[in-house]
Amino acid sequence: MLQEITTFIQYLKAERNASPHTLEAYERDLQQFAFFIRKEFGETFPIQKITHLHIRRYLASVHKELSKSSVGRKLAAIRSLFRFLLRRGVLEKNPAELVSSPKREKKLPFHLDIDEVTTLIEAPAAITPLSIRDRAILETLYSSGLRVSELTGLNIGGADLVTGTVKVLGKGGKERIVPLGSKAIKALEEYLELRTGRELQTPLFLNARGGRLTRRSVARIVDRYMIHLETMKKASPHTLRHTFATHLLEGGADLRSIQEMLGHASLSTTQKYTHVSIDRLLEVYDKAHPKAKG
Repeated sequence: MLQEITTFIQYLKAERNASPHTLEAYERDLQQFAFFIRKEFGETFPIQKITHLHIRRYLASVHKELSKSSVGRKLAAIRSLFRFLLRRGVLEKNPAELVSSPKREKKLPFHLDIDEVTTLIEAPAAITPLSIRDRAILETLYSSGLRVSELTGLNIGGADLVTGTVKVLGKGGKERIVPLGSKAIKALEEYLELRTGRELQTPLFLNARGGRLTRRSVARIVDRYMIHLETMKKASPHTLRHTFATHLLEGGADLRSIQEMLGHASLSTTQKYTHVSIDRLLEVYDKAHPKAKG
């Protein structure tokens, strides 16, 4: 089974242009499934004999330790593997299609309000090159709603500060153009003035050693400046993406435009922000309308 997983991962990388993060997640989930099959049914148990009952037994073994969304992700990885093997003629049917996905908890995306995001972005004191870089990172995340992987993948040539746009390589290798706000442009200009080696293919955001900034480093940067907020909320780079979308919707932007800027393949993914906006409207109504409370 490990050979089939390796072939599938190579396919995702070479033909589907999957991101390193996606490849790592798929490989981890599938290897865990393979380990379960070997442990329960023997080292030589062929993949052709796996049925929906084996898959259900595996999911039952992990559901107590994982959230429903994590279990659903593991099932999706197994389905994708078997679908791939079915197309290649290795299998005659996909047993994972007979397994229902767990109902996911409906969690509204957490976001910061205007005052909170302003405090966060203005937290880096512009006195050192790193703090100027951090300010540019925070401004860019909030201004454009980029995924953290898209931010770290940006090169200098992808940021057009004259037109106020960035060219982003999103999920599935899809390219899109996202606008930048005036404050993000100014912060990027101040940061780039300090940079040496500004070739177009040079990473836009560098670490202290001159290498490309990683997703984990950006997460630490956001976490570092969150202590300036009075609230005890915990934020991540993705929180700024949620905040970007929510504030756009509250400001009157239409869902299709937000979908395009976020790089969502489906409008249904973007529609979750309407629930956030409705909750906000109800909160305002309850506080402001004289007849809202009995």
